[in-house]
Amino acid sequence: MSSEARLYTFSQETKDHLRKFRLTTSRASGPQAVIYYIDKKTHEIKQDEDKIVYKSLEEIADELPDNSPRYILLSYPLTLPSGRMSVPYVLLYYLPNTCNAESRMTYAGAKELMRNTAEVGKVLDIENVEDLEEIPGKLGAE
Repeated sequence: MSSEARLYTFSQETKDHLRKFRLTTSRASGPQAVIYYIDKKTHEIKQDEDKIVYKSLEEIADELPDNSPRYILLSYPLTLPSGRMSVPYVLLYYLPNTCNAESRMTYAGAKELMRNTAEVGKVLDIENVEDLEEIPGKLGAE
């Protein structure tokens, strides 16, 4: 077992939610996202308290803290240049420049565990809320 798996944990409820979210969003007609954070005391990775499913990049931008990292799971349906529909399922790794070194290390250490547990295909790093505007272009360029 890797050291990250011993340090960071997911509750069974969170694991079940991750799986359900991944399966249900693959057929979604619009963007869907959930935000996760790491509890500083327990090192448990969990969804924000209100368990909101965000329906737009603007809603996500409004919820992200200015100086604390977050993981955002995003399902973003789009039409490729070929005309084919695609629903990329990605992890947005939000790491603002203003967060402290301890937070940076904590979230960097759990990044791969979050990626593997959520079963995402791609991780996109973002440093500020303005970077969210570039996500559709990055996803369409696959």
